[in-house]
Amino acid sequence: MNAIGKILPIDGYNVVMDEQPPIDFNASLTHLYQPLIGIQAISLYYTLFYEVDHTQQIQTHHTLMTYLNLTLDDIYRARIKLEAIGLLKTYKRREDNRDYYTYSVQRPYSPNQFFREAMLSQLLLHHIGEQKYNELYTRYVKESYLYGEEVTADFNEVFDTIIPSAPAALNVENNNQDTESEWMDFSWIEQSLRQRFIPVEKVLHAANKKLIYQMKTLYDTESVEIEKALLWALDEDNQLNQEEFKSACHDMFVSRNNGQAIRLNEKVTADPQTSMKKPGTKEEQLIQELETISPKQLLEDLSDGNHASEQDIKVVREVMTKQGLPSPVMNVLIHYVLLQSNMKLSKAYMETIAGHWSRVGLKTAKDAMNFAKQEQEKYKAAKNKPRKTNNYNNNYKKEVVPDWFNNRKKKSSKSNTDTNVSEKEQQEIEAKLQKYLNES
Repeated sequence: MNAIGKILPIDGYNVVMDEQPPIDFNASLTHLYQPLIGIQAISLYYTLFYEVDHTQQIQTHHTLMTYLNLTLDDIYRARIKLEAIGLLKTYKRREDNRDYYTYSVQRPYSPNQFFREAMLSQLLLHHIGEQKYNELYTRYVKESYLYGEEVTADFNEVFDTIIPSAPAALNVENNNQDTESEWMDFSWIEQSLRQRFIPVEKVLHAANKKLIYQMKTLYDTESVEIEKALLWALDEDNQLNQEEFKSACHDMFVSRNNGQAIRLNEKVTADPQTSMKKPGTKEEQLIQELETISPKQLLEDLSDGNHASEQDIKVVREVMTKQGLPSPVMNVLIHYVLLQSNMKLSKAYMETIAGHWSRVGLKTAKDAMNFAKQEQEKYKAAKNKPRKTNNYNNNYKKEVVPDWFNNRKKKSSKSNTDTNVSEKEQQEIEAKLQKYLNES
């Protein structure tokens, strides 16, 4: 992560906090958050936290450098870790040729809430190991089964509103739901469940959608692998066993990365000038589109916005599942097959190419497009290559005179008195032989 020059010592800042932290937030920060983001980020959090009510005046970042004994680059890296983990929100404004930041300190999860968050708890498990994880879990999480089965009435079960008014009609559970699941396309999973006559609403409710999105983000998992893990974790009543689902996603990650453990690492970003460069050519724009769009959306775009047919979706899903192609590569394959087949999605043709691409190990849309171009050029070169003609007759244009004729000619020329054949007859014989050879 490039942190040079992101903030300056003279840049001002002030700190706010909207919600008070839970009573046991110190335990969360020390034992649960710190293994994930490190001591410098936690130190910055504590420093900002205790500055909330200390002063409302604008301070410079030089103050933070003094408090923490860190460089500005280290402070910036610690800050973005707090932002990424959900402990800090940052706002920036510019006044009088100076940058001013407002740091909104966020309420950390309590230990019990932390372990209920699938993504954070899985990350902690990978960072500190199963034994230490179980110790912390036993220490901080109080099992709720001692209270018995929860029978709390839902808002919609008790009240009814005739005229929709303020968002008071929303139940607490919906208010607390994150919008993360809305960022993921669940259409492929829905289609797969319907094909197997599994009730979609029973599997893809809000809590499960959030879990699926978190596991996909955590393990950088393709939609095909998420679908396999989901089907694996369904019990006989079509209920999703969340622990089995998390284990299946983890096993797929380990298998895909040759047993490498998952860790939180800072992303390596490219040079700012390079990363800000927009795709120039139409081909670059197409590659960027194929990298980000879903195969279903691509089919609809190529159909002028109409819904993709059930048959086309089924063909794409089966090929994608069987060959394990990433979405960007699958998009290139769809685009290529439609262009080669007069906009018809031929399953047999697609399966043939998909098998080849899968064996080659293509991962990105750019790789797939370059490989398709190379194969197309090879095909054209082979098609335009001139065929070898049979030069049998040309090789035998030279006349071959048999030995018996040469011997006979020598004998006749040696002595005309030894033969009864006249010179005229000799010429006639030679002419007939020459005619025969020419006809042959």
